Amino acid sequence: MLDTRPISADSHIVEPPNCYIDFIDPAFRDRAPVVVEVPDGGGDRFKVEGMPNLIPLNTIAAAGKRPEDIRVEGDKFEALHRGGWDPKVRLADQDRDGIAAEFIYPTIGMLLCTLDDAEYKQACMWAYNRWLQEFVSAAPDRLFGLGQTAVRSVSETIEDLRRMKEMGFKGVMMPGRPATEEDYDSPVFDPLWKAAVELDMPISFHILTAGKDFGWGTRGPSLNGFAAIIRGCQDIIGMFILSGVFDRHPNLKLVCVEADAGWAPHYCYRMDHAYKRHRFWNKSIELQRMPSDYFRENVWLTFQDDWVAFQNVNQVNPQRLLWANDFPHSDSTWPWSQEILAEQTKHLTQQQTDWILRDNIRELYKLS
Repeated sequence: MLDTRPISADSHIVEPPNCYIDFIDPAFRDRAPVVVEVPDGGGDRFKVEGMPNLIPLNTIAAAGKRPEDIRVEGDKFEALHRGGWDPKVRLADQDRDGIAAEFIYPTIGMLLCTLDDAEYKQACMWAYNRWLQEFVSAAPDRLFGLGQTAVRSVSETIEDLRRMKEMGFKGVMMPGRPATEEDYDSPVFDPLWKAAVELDMPISFHILTAGKDFGWGTRGPSLNGFAAIIRGCQDIIGMFILSGVFDRHPNLKLVCVEADAGWAPHYCYRMDHAYKRHRFWNKSIELQRMPSDYFRENVWLTFQDDWVAFQNVNQVNPQRLLWANDFPHSDSTWPWSQEILAEQTKHLTQQQTDWILRDNIRELYKLS
Protein backbone atom coordinates (compact mmCIF):
# COMPACT_ATOMS: atom_id res chain seq x y z
CA MET A 1 0.00 0.00 0.00
CA LEU A 2 1.14 3.54 -0.74
CA ASP A 3 1.77 5.93 2.13
CA THR A 4 -0.89 8.17 0.58
CA ARG A 5 -4.34 6.62 0.15
CA PRO A 6 -5.49 8.05 -3.20
CA ILE A 7 -8.72 9.77 -4.09
CA SER A 8 -9.88 9.06 -7.64
CA ALA A 9 -10.70 12.33 -9.40
CA ASP A 10 -12.52 10.55 -12.22
CA SER A 11 -14.50 7.36 -11.69
CA HIS A 12 -17.74 6.31 -13.32
CA ILE A 13 -21.00 4.65 -12.64
CA VAL A 14 -22.69 2.48 -15.26
CA GLU A 15 -26.27 3.70 -15.35
CA PRO A 16 -28.60 0.84 -14.37
CA PRO A 17 -31.65 -0.02 -16.50
CA ASN A 18 -33.97 1.95 -14.19
CA CYS A 19 -31.85 5.12 -14.06
CA TYR A 20 -33.64 7.04 -16.78
CA ILE A 21 -37.01 5.27 -16.80
CA ASP A 22 -37.67 5.77 -13.08
CA PHE A 23 -36.16 9.23 -12.64
CA ILE A 24 -36.99 11.08 -15.86
CA ASP A 25 -39.72 13.71 -16.19
CA PRO A 26 -42.95 11.74 -16.86
CA ALA A 27 -43.44 13.65 -20.12
CA PHE A 28 -40.32 11.90 -21.48
CA ARG A 29 -40.78 8.47 -19.89
CA ASP A 30 -41.76 6.69 -23.12
CA ARG A 31 -38.60 8.10 -24.73
CA ALA A 32 -36.22 7.37 -21.84
CA PRO A 33 -32.94 5.55 -22.55
CA VAL A 34 -33.47 1.87 -21.92
CA VAL A 35 -31.48 -1.38 -21.85
CA VAL A 36 -32.46 -3.83 -24.58
CA GLU A 37 -31.26 -7.32 -25.36
CA VAL A 38 -29.61 -7.97 -28.71
CA PRO A 39 -30.44 -11.41 -30.14
CA ASP A 40 -27.95 -14.11 -31.12
CA GLY A 41 -25.57 -13.55 -28.23
CA GLY A 42 -25.22 -9.81 -28.67
CA GLY A 43 -25.87 -9.19 -24.99
CA ASP A 44 -27.51 -6.10 -23.53
CA ARG A 45 -27.16 -2.58 -24.95
CA PHE A 46 -28.47 0.86 -24.17
CA LYS A 47 -30.97 2.28 -26.62
CA VAL A 48 -30.95 6.09 -26.70
CA GLU A 49 -33.24 8.13 -28.90
CA GLY A 50 -31.25 10.15 -31.42
CA MET A 51 -28.28 7.80 -31.49
CA PRO A 52 -28.02 5.74 -34.68
CA ASN A 53 -26.56 2.68 -32.95
CA LEU A 54 -27.24 0.79 -29.75
CA ILE A 55 -24.53 1.32 -27.11
CA PRO A 56 -22.68 -1.89 -26.14
CA LEU A 57 -21.87 -2.25 -22.46
CA ASN A 58 -18.84 -4.52 -22.24
CA THR A 59 -16.05 -1.98 -22.74
CA ILE A 60 -17.59 0.47 -20.29
CA ALA A 61 -17.26 -2.07 -17.49
CA ALA A 62 -14.10 -3.96 -18.45
CA ALA A 63 -11.89 -2.88 -15.53
CA GLY A 64 -9.60 -5.69 -14.39
CA LYS A 65 -9.81 -7.70 -17.60
CA ARG A 66 -6.79 -8.75 -19.61
CA PRO A 67 -6.45 -6.78 -22.88
CA GLU A 68 -7.15 -9.87 -24.93
CA ASP A 69 -10.37 -10.50 -23.01
CA ILE A 70 -11.91 -7.04 -23.60
CA ARG A 71 -14.69 -7.20 -26.16
CA VAL A 72 -17.40 -4.87 -27.35
CA GLU A 73 -20.47 -7.02 -26.92
CA GLY A 74 -21.85 -10.22 -25.48
CA ASP A 75 -22.56 -9.74 -21.79
CA LYS A 76 -25.84 -9.21 -20.02
CA PHE A 77 -26.07 -6.16 -17.77
CA GLU A 78 -26.03 -8.35 -14.65
CA ALA A 79 -22.61 -9.70 -15.64
CA LEU A 80 -20.95 -6.28 -15.42
CA HIS A 81 -19.23 -4.88 -12.33
CA ARG A 82 -22.03 -4.51 -9.80
CA GLY A 83 -20.09 -1.67 -8.22
CA GLY A 84 -21.01 0.33 -11.30
CA TRP A 85 -24.46 0.95 -9.83
CA ASP A 86 -24.58 -0.61 -6.34
CA PRO A 87 -22.93 1.76 -3.81
CA LYS A 88 -22.31 -0.93 -1.18
CA VAL A 89 -20.42 -3.08 -3.64
CA ARG A 90 -18.74 0.07 -4.89
CA LEU A 91 -17.12 0.70 -1.53
CA ALA A 92 -15.73 -2.84 -1.49
CA ASP A 93 -14.32 -2.24 -4.98
CA GLN A 94 -12.68 0.96 -3.70
CA ASP A 95 -11.13 -0.89 -0.78
CA ARG A 96 -9.77 -3.60 -3.07
CA ASP A 97 -7.96 -0.89 -5.05
CA GLY A 98 -6.82 1.03 -1.98
CA ILE A 99 -8.94 4.06 -2.90
CA ALA A 100 -10.18 6.40 -0.17
CA ALA A 101 -12.93 8.11 -2.20
CA GLU A 102 -14.12 8.82 -5.73
CA PHE A 103 -15.58 11.63 -7.79
CA ILE A 104 -18.33 10.12 -9.91
CA TYR A 105 -18.95 10.83 -13.59
CA PRO A 106 -21.59 9.20 -15.84
CA THR A 107 -21.09 6.73 -18.65
CA ILE A 108 -24.16 6.85 -20.89
CA GLY A 109 -24.43 10.47 -19.78
CA MET A 110 -21.15 11.24 -21.55
CA LEU A 111 -22.67 10.18 -24.87
CA LEU A 112 -25.89 12.06 -24.11
CA CYS A 113 -23.81 15.23 -24.40
CA THR A 114 -23.59 14.71 -28.16
CA LEU A 115 -27.36 14.58 -28.79
CA ASP A 116 -28.95 17.30 -30.93
CA ASP A 117 -32.33 17.41 -29.14
CA ALA A 118 -31.52 19.78 -26.28
CA GLU A 119 -34.90 19.38 -24.53
CA TYR A 120 -34.59 15.60 -24.50
CA LYS A 121 -30.94 15.81 -23.47
CA GLN A 122 -31.81 18.05 -20.52
CA ALA A 123 -34.56 15.67 -19.38
CA CYS A 124 -32.19 12.69 -19.50
CA MET A 125 -29.46 14.55 -17.65
CA TRP A 126 -31.76 15.55 -14.83
CA ALA A 127 -33.00 11.98 -14.55
CA TYR A 128 -29.37 11.00 -14.07
CA ASN A 129 -28.85 13.75 -11.48
CA ARG A 130 -31.77 12.50 -9.42
CA TRP A 131 -30.51 8.92 -9.58
CA LEU A 132 -26.94 9.99 -8.76
CA GLN A 133 -28.10 11.90 -5.68
CA GLU A 134 -29.46 8.65 -4.24
CA PHE A 135 -26.32 6.73 -5.24
CA VAL A 136 -23.82 9.03 -3.52
CA SER A 137 -26.03 9.46 -0.43
CA ALA A 138 -25.12 5.89 0.55
CA ALA A 139 -21.58 7.03 1.42
CA PRO A 140 -21.36 10.85 1.36
CA ASP A 141 -17.83 10.82 2.75
CA ARG A 142 -16.50 8.57 -0.04
CA LEU A 143 -18.77 9.05 -3.06
CA PHE A 144 -18.90 12.55 -4.53
CA GLY A 145 -21.18 13.40 -7.43
CA LEU A 146 -20.98 15.91 -10.27
CA GLY A 147 -24.22 16.93 -11.94
CA GLN A 148 -25.03 17.25 -15.63
CA THR A 149 -26.77 19.98 -17.61
CA ALA A 150 -27.43 20.40 -21.33
CA VAL A 151 -26.52 24.14 -21.23
CA ARG A 152 -29.60 25.28 -23.16
CA SER A 153 -29.28 28.86 -21.94
CA VAL A 154 -27.09 30.80 -19.55
CA SER A 155 -29.93 31.59 -17.14
CA GLU A 156 -31.16 27.99 -16.99
CA THR A 157 -27.65 26.65 -16.47
CA ILE A 158 -27.08 29.04 -13.58
CA GLU A 159 -30.24 27.70 -11.96
CA ASP A 160 -29.04 24.16 -12.67
CA LEU A 161 -25.78 24.88 -10.84
CA ARG A 162 -27.70 26.21 -7.86
CA ARG A 163 -29.91 23.12 -7.76
CA MET A 164 -26.85 20.84 -8.02
CA LYS A 165 -25.19 22.67 -5.16
CA GLU A 166 -28.33 22.18 -3.04
CA MET A 167 -28.34 18.48 -3.97
CA GLY A 168 -24.84 18.13 -2.55
CA PHE A 169 -22.93 17.80 -5.83
CA LYS A 170 -19.37 19.11 -5.87
CA GLY A 171 -19.26 20.41 -9.44
CA VAL A 172 -20.81 20.18 -12.88
CA MET A 173 -19.93 18.20 -15.98
CA MET A 174 -20.79 20.25 -19.07
CA PRO A 175 -21.15 19.08 -22.68
CA GLY A 176 -18.18 19.78 -24.91
CA ARG A 177 -20.50 21.98 -26.94
CA PRO A 178 -23.37 24.00 -25.44
CA ALA A 179 -26.91 23.79 -26.84
CA THR A 180 -26.85 27.51 -27.61
CA GLU A 181 -26.03 29.60 -30.66
CA GLU A 182 -22.99 31.03 -28.88
CA ASP A 183 -19.98 28.96 -27.86
CA TYR A 184 -18.42 29.01 -24.40
CA ASP A 185 -15.94 31.75 -25.33
CA SER A 186 -18.72 34.29 -25.91
CA PRO A 187 -19.13 37.06 -23.30
CA VAL A 188 -22.76 35.93 -23.19
CA PHE A 189 -21.53 33.15 -20.86
CA ASP A 190 -19.84 35.52 -18.42
CA PRO A 191 -22.76 35.44 -15.92
CA LEU A 192 -22.47 31.64 -15.84
CA TRP A 193 -18.74 31.71 -15.12
CA LYS A 194 -19.35 34.33 -12.45
CA ALA A 195 -21.99 32.08 -10.86
CA ALA A 196 -19.70 29.04 -11.00
CA VAL A 197 -17.09 30.99 -9.05
CA GLU A 198 -19.57 32.35 -6.51
CA LEU A 199 -21.12 28.91 -5.97
CA ASP A 200 -17.64 27.31 -5.84
CA MET A 201 -18.70 24.79 -8.49
CA PRO A 202 -15.75 23.82 -10.72
CA ILE A 203 -16.75 23.12 -14.33
CA SER A 204 -15.64 19.81 -15.87
CA PHE A 205 -15.22 18.80 -19.50
CA HIS A 206 -14.87 15.07 -20.11
CA ILE A 207 -13.54 13.35 -23.21
CA LEU A 208 -16.12 12.12 -25.73
CA THR A 209 -18.62 14.90 -25.00
CA ALA A 210 -17.81 17.29 -27.86
CA GLY A 211 -19.51 15.37 -30.68
CA LYS A 212 -18.02 13.84 -33.79
CA ASP A 213 -15.21 16.36 -34.14
CA PHE A 214 -12.90 14.29 -31.98
CA GLY A 215 -12.73 10.55 -31.44
CA TRP A 216 -15.27 9.52 -34.05
CA GLY A 217 -14.77 9.47 -37.79
CA THR A 218 -11.00 9.68 -37.44
CA ARG A 219 -8.98 8.63 -40.46
CA GLY A 220 -7.44 5.19 -40.46
CA PRO A 221 -8.17 2.28 -38.12
CA SER A 222 -10.50 2.67 -35.15
CA LEU A 223 -7.56 2.63 -32.73
CA ASN A 224 -6.52 5.96 -34.23
CA GLY A 225 -9.83 7.34 -33.03
CA PHE A 226 -9.04 6.19 -29.49
CA ALA A 227 -5.72 8.04 -29.66
CA ALA A 228 -7.53 11.22 -30.78
CA ILE A 229 -10.15 11.50 -28.06
CA ILE A 230 -8.04 13.82 -25.89
CA ARG A 231 -8.14 16.52 -28.56
CA GLY A 232 -11.68 17.60 -27.74
CA CYS A 233 -10.60 18.70 -24.27
CA GLN A 234 -7.50 20.45 -25.62
CA ASP A 235 -9.76 22.37 -27.99
CA ILE A 236 -11.94 23.56 -25.11
CA ILE A 237 -8.97 24.58 -22.94
CA GLY A 238 -7.43 26.60 -25.75
CA MET A 239 -10.75 28.32 -26.41
CA PHE A 240 -11.14 29.37 -22.77
CA ILE A 241 -7.56 30.64 -22.51
CA LEU A 242 -7.09 32.43 -25.84
CA SER A 243 -10.53 34.06 -25.82
CA GLY A 244 -9.85 35.70 -22.46
CA VAL A 245 -12.38 33.81 -20.33
CA PHE A 246 -9.84 33.41 -17.54
CA ASP A 247 -8.80 37.05 -17.90
CA ARG A 248 -12.37 38.03 -17.14
CA HIS A 249 -12.86 35.32 -14.49
CA PRO A 250 -9.48 34.64 -12.86
CA ASN A 251 -10.98 32.40 -10.17
CA LEU A 252 -12.84 30.08 -12.57
CA LYS A 253 -11.79 26.44 -12.15
CA LEU A 254 -11.85 24.17 -15.23
CA VAL A 255 -11.27 20.42 -14.92
CA CYS A 256 -10.09 18.52 -18.00
CA VAL A 257 -11.26 14.95 -17.39
CA GLU A 258 -9.64 11.73 -18.64
CA ALA A 259 -7.64 13.42 -21.40
CA ASP A 260 -4.29 12.56 -19.77
CA ALA A 261 -1.69 15.16 -18.81
CA GLY A 262 1.66 14.18 -20.32
CA TRP A 263 0.99 16.47 -23.29
CA ALA A 264 0.52 19.58 -21.14
CA PRO A 265 4.11 20.99 -21.19
CA HIS A 266 4.28 21.04 -24.97
CA TYR A 267 0.72 22.33 -25.30
CA CYS A 268 1.59 25.27 -23.04
CA TYR A 269 4.73 25.96 -25.06
CA ARG A 270 2.76 25.78 -28.31
CA MET A 271 0.12 28.22 -27.08
CA ASP A 272 2.78 30.67 -25.90
CA HIS A 273 4.59 30.39 -29.23
CA ALA A 274 1.38 31.00 -31.19
CA TYR A 275 0.51 33.99 -29.02
CA LYS A 276 3.93 35.63 -29.23
CA ARG A 277 4.55 34.98 -32.93
CA HIS A 278 1.14 34.93 -34.58
CA ARG A 279 -1.37 36.89 -32.51
CA PHE A 280 -1.24 40.08 -34.58
CA TRP A 281 -2.06 38.70 -38.02
CA ASN A 282 -4.61 36.38 -36.34
CA LYS A 283 -6.18 39.46 -34.72
CA SER A 284 -6.01 37.78 -31.32
CA ILE A 285 -7.13 39.66 -28.24
CA GLU A 286 -4.46 40.93 -25.88
CA LEU A 287 -4.18 38.83 -22.75
CA GLN A 288 -2.96 40.11 -19.41
CA ARG A 289 -0.67 37.10 -19.03
CA MET A 290 0.87 34.41 -21.20
CA PRO A 291 -1.45 31.52 -22.19
CA SER A 292 0.63 29.02 -20.22
CA ASP A 293 0.09 31.07 -17.05
CA TYR A 294 -3.68 30.58 -17.30
CA PHE A 295 -3.20 26.89 -18.00
CA ARG A 296 -1.06 26.42 -14.91
CA GLU A 297 -3.45 28.34 -12.69
CA ASN A 298 -7.01 27.71 -13.94
CA VAL A 299 -6.88 24.20 -15.47
CA TRP A 300 -6.83 20.91 -13.55
CA LEU A 301 -6.02 17.66 -15.39
CA THR A 302 -7.17 14.15 -14.48
CA PHE A 303 -5.32 11.09 -15.74
CA GLN A 304 -4.94 7.44 -14.86
CA ASP A 305 -2.13 5.37 -16.40
CA ASP A 306 0.00 8.25 -17.70
CA TRP A 307 3.68 7.58 -17.03
CA VAL A 308 4.67 10.67 -19.03
CA ALA A 309 2.60 12.94 -16.78
CA PHE A 310 4.47 11.74 -13.70
CA GLN A 311 7.81 12.17 -15.49
CA ASN A 312 7.01 15.80 -16.35
CA VAL A 313 5.64 17.00 -13.01
CA ASN A 314 8.28 19.73 -12.80
CA GLN A 315 7.27 21.17 -16.19
CA VAL A 316 3.68 21.86 -15.12
CA ASN A 317 1.95 23.00 -11.95
CA PRO A 318 1.96 19.83 -9.80
CA GLN A 319 -0.91 21.27 -7.76
CA ARG A 320 -3.18 21.03 -10.81
CA LEU A 321 -2.65 17.32 -11.48
CA LEU A 322 -5.35 14.87 -10.35
CA TRP A 323 -4.89 11.13 -10.46
CA ALA A 324 -7.90 8.88 -11.16
CA ASN A 325 -8.54 5.16 -11.56
CA ASP A 326 -11.42 5.45 -14.12
CA PHE A 327 -13.28 2.50 -12.58
CA PRO A 328 -15.03 0.53 -14.07
CA HIS A 329 -14.13 1.50 -17.65
CA SER A 330 -11.75 -0.44 -19.87
CA ASP A 331 -8.98 2.15 -19.37
CA SER A 332 -9.12 1.75 -15.60
CA THR A 333 -6.11 0.91 -13.45
CA TRP A 334 -8.38 -1.06 -11.08
CA PRO A 335 -7.51 -3.33 -9.31
CA TRP A 336 -3.78 -2.66 -9.89
CA SER A 337 -3.69 1.03 -8.96
CA GLN A 338 -1.41 0.53 -5.95
CA GLU A 339 1.25 -1.30 -7.96
CA ILE A 340 1.07 1.13 -10.89
CA LEU A 341 1.28 4.22 -8.68
CA ALA A 342 4.11 2.80 -6.58
CA GLU A 343 6.15 2.42 -9.77
CA GLN A 344 5.17 5.68 -11.47
CA THR A 345 5.57 7.95 -8.42
CA LYS A 346 8.78 6.53 -6.95
CA HIS A 347 10.90 9.42 -8.28
CA LEU A 348 8.60 12.10 -6.84
CA THR A 349 8.90 13.81 -3.48
CA GLN A 350 6.35 12.83 -0.86
CA GLN A 351 4.83 16.31 -1.19
CA GLN A 352 4.36 15.90 -4.94
CA THR A 353 2.85 12.45 -4.48
CA ASP A 354 0.46 13.71 -1.81
CA TRP A 355 -0.62 16.60 -4.03
CA ILE A 356 -1.39 14.47 -7.08
CA LEU A 357 -2.99 11.50 -5.35
CA ARG A 358 -4.99 13.25 -2.65
CA ASP A 359 -4.41 16.85 -1.63
CA ASN A 360 -5.12 18.62 -4.94
CA ILE A 361 -8.57 17.09 -5.30
CA ARG A 362 -9.39 17.84 -1.67
CA GLU A 363 -8.41 21.49 -2.15
CA LEU A 364 -10.24 21.81 -5.49
CA TYR A 365 -13.55 20.60 -4.08
CA LYS A 366 -13.07 21.89 -0.52
CA LEU A 367 -13.35 18.53 1.18
CA SER A 368 -13.24 18.68 4.95
